[in-house]
Amino acid sequence: MARRCELTGTGPQSGHNVSHSNRRTKRVFAPNLQKASLFSNALHQSLGLRITTRALRTVQRHGGIDAYLLATVDARLAPEGLRLKRRIQKILRG
Repeated sequence: MARRCELTGTGPQSGHNVSHSNRRTKRVFAPNLQKASLFSNALHQSLGLRITTRALRTVQRHGGIDAYLLATVDARLAPEGLRLKRRIQKILRG
């Protein structure tokens, strides 16, 4: 299971631990991933996703997963997020 947000694509970053003596050792900054169940009104189903807490707050601010996906530019979405956006757009069109 990849440590990557399914909506935004946020993944681990690397950096250094810096000690008092200024020694640097490699470390990984992992994203805060949580399993979330979000209900899509357009799809009439609950979507189980592994997303970052920041993405979850943004989805809540937009008023739901449908509104978030439709308002977000394609370049900012991960492949799974794009797939969901296309499904929602297809249902809302026809």
